[in-house]
Amino acid sequence: MSAAMAVAGALIISGPAGASPNPLADPAAQTARTPLERQILSQGNGWASEGTGTTGGAAAEDSNVYDVSTKAELLAAFTNAGSQAKIVRVHGTIDANTAPDGSPLTCENYAEGTGYSLEQYLQAFHPASYGLSQKPVGPQEDARRLAAAKQAKSIRWDIPSNTTIVGATPESSISGAALRINGATNVIVRNLTVRDAADCFPSWDPTDGAEGNWNSEYDLLQVINKATNVWIDHSEFTDAPNLDSSQPHYFGRQYQVHDGAVDVTNGSDLVTMSFNRFSDHDKLLLIGSTDSLTRGDPGKLRVTIHHNVFENVGQRAPRVRFGQVDVYNNHFKVTEDSTIPYGYTLGAGFESHLHAEANAFTLPAGIDAANIIGRFKGTAITTIANAVNGEITDLRAEYNAAAVPADQLAADDSWTPTLRTQVHPAQAVPGLLHKSTGPIFTAGGEG
Repeated sequence: MSAAMAVAGALIISGPAGASPNPLADPAAQTARTPLERQILSQGNGWASEGTGTTGGAAAEDSNVYDVSTKAELLAAFTNAGSQAKIVRVHGTIDANTAPDGSPLTCENYAEGTGYSLEQYLQAFHPASYGLSQKPVGPQEDARRLAAAKQAKSIRWDIPSNTTIVGATPESSISGAALRINGATNVIVRNLTVRDAADCFPSWDPTDGAEGNWNSEYDLLQVINKATNVWIDHSEFTDAPNLDSSQPHYFGRQYQVHDGAVDVTNGSDLVTMSFNRFSDHDKLLLIGSTDSLTRGDPGKLRVTIHHNVFENVGQRAPRVRFGQVDVYNNHFKVTEDSTIPYGYTLGAGFESHLHAEANAFTLPAGIDAANIIGRFKGTAITTIANAVNGEITDLRAEYNAAAVPADQLAADDSWTPTLRTQVHPAQAVPGLLHKSTGPIFTAGGEG
C-alpha cells in the first residue's frame, strides 16, 4: 500500500471561506496530502479498523473513479467494476424519487395501478370498525404493499463492497434514498448529506402498543446482513425539511413516514461512525434488530460512535442489542424549540454491552439526567465521566435512582474499549465539535 493511501481523514482539501484546517476534524490533517476520496481509516480508529481494516475504494484504478450527479449515473457507478475498488464522487443533489429519464416520481405515481387509496385504507382499518386486535388484512393492505414495493424498487440502493462514496463538495447530498450496505464489506461513506427517506405508504399496526401505531419502512442507511468494516464519517443524516411532526394524525396517532437514520443489524460488524451530524430525526441508531438468537448477532454488532453531534433526536442514539458499542466524545443536544419528542438517548437492550464515556449532554429544562438512559431488557451499562449541562454526572446512578428495583442497571465490566482516537474531557466536547462535524470537505478533481 502506498504512503498516499496510508492515513485516514488526512486533509481538509478546502473548507469554509477563510477557515483554517481543524486538527480535531481529522487528526492527521497537518501531515498528509492524500485526497479525501483516497483516504482510509487509520489503525485504532474504532471497531472498523479491526481485522482487515477499512480502505473502501482507496486503491481504485482511475477508470473506476466516477463523478455522478444523477440517479442513473450513481446506480451505474455502483454496478460498474463489480467488487473491484471504486470511488464515487457525488455532485449536487441526487433525488431517489425520479424516473429513469430524471422526471420526478410522486407518491401518486407509485400508487398508480395498485388500487391503493389512503382514504380507502383509513376507512378499511378504522379502529372503530376494524378494532385493535389484528394487523390489517384485505384488499387495501394488499394494494398498499404493491405500491410500497414500487417505491422500494425506486429508492432502495445497495452500496457494493470495496467502495468509497463521498460528497464532492460540502453541499453534496442524496435525498429520498434508502441506502444499504447489504452483506457488503469494506465501505466508506464520507462528506455526504443523506436526507428524507420518506415512506409514501406507512403501515398501520393496531397491535403496536395500546392504541396502535403507524410504521414506516426505510432507514437513511442500513448496515445489514453481515456487512463488515464500514466507516461513516463527516456526513449528515436528517429528515429536514420533511419532519414527521409536520405530518397529520390518523386514528389519533402520528402518521410517521421515517424510520431509522443508521441501523446496524443482522450479524453486521466492525463499524465506526465519526464526526457526523444527526439532526431532526426520531428513531436514530438501532444496533441489533431483534432479541432473537437466530440473526447471527451474538459476538457481532461491534460499533464505535465518536465525535458526532446529535441535535434534536428522539431516541436510539444508540439502542443496542448484543453488541459491544463504544460511545465517546459525542455531543447530544436538545433545543427548547425541538419538534421531536425526546424519549431517551442510550438504550440498553437485550444482552447489550454499551460503554458511554466523556459525552456531553445539553438539555433544556424538563429533561432530567435520569431520562438519558432507557432500559429494554438490558442488565448492565457503563457510563464514565459524562457531562450534563457542563456538570460531570453519573448517568447510570441517575437512571437507577429513578428506576424501580426490577429495572436497575449494573455496571458492565465485560469489556473495555481500546480502539480509540484521543478522548477529550466531556466539558470540552461541545466547543470542539461546534464546527467540526458533518460535510466540510471538497474532494479531488476528475479521476
